[in-house]
Amino acid sequence: MHVQEWLETVPPVAIYALVGLVIGLESLGIPLPGEIILVSAALLSSQHGGINPVILGACATAGAIIGDSIGYAIGRKGGRPLLAWLGGKFPRHFGEAHIATAERSFEKWGMWAVFFGRFVALLRIFAGPLAGVLKMPYWKFLIANVLGGIIWAGGTTAVIYYVGVVAEDWLKRFSYLGLVAAVLIGLTSLLVVRRKAKKAADRHEAAEHAPADGSATPAPVAD
Repeated sequence: MHVQEWLETVPPVAIYALVGLVIGLESLGIPLPGEIILVSAALLSSQHGGINPVILGACATAGAIIGDSIGYAIGRKGGRPLLAWLGGKFPRHFGEAHIATAERSFEKWGMWAVFFGRFVALLRIFAGPLAGVLKMPYWKFLIANVLGGIIWAGGTTAVIYYVGVVAEDWLKRFSYLGLVAAVLIGLTSLLVVRRKAKKAADRHEAAEHAPADGSATPAPVAD
């Protein structure tokens, strides 16, 4: 069953709790579809009078902030052994090269690595634990965590909600095709933003690795 269709069978209070819980667990470091649940619930709130988008956004924000904070505490307590364990379990994500790149990113960008990591799926899962392992001062982590959680969770809820409202207006004047088109436009826009963020992260990682492995191409000597 589609996520949105399933959510329609759940009471509003349970939806608030579900969204907060899934996003919290994802932020803690457990790979879960937090963004998919949030988008589906926000779209449902635009068509279901019993689901308040403000409460929904607040629950999503709380889940993101609390989950990241717990992940930070786990990472700080687990330290390097935690990274070694994660490297054995998830070598594609926590290999030595990934950890070294993360360290350089945190050293260079500090709290902004946590803030912008909220908008990238992989970093959203691991930013909290990594910040704890790398001993980022908690007050810096907390500021970036709170701001990132509010903007990501609240912004996503607002955008998808208003897309749904517009779609509902089209539905009254045209047909179900208007709703389908609006949903596709909203989801496509979200995917485009995520892809651009991932490309930016990949370019940054490539730039960080270039001097270390000697792969950079020497600049041509002018005649």
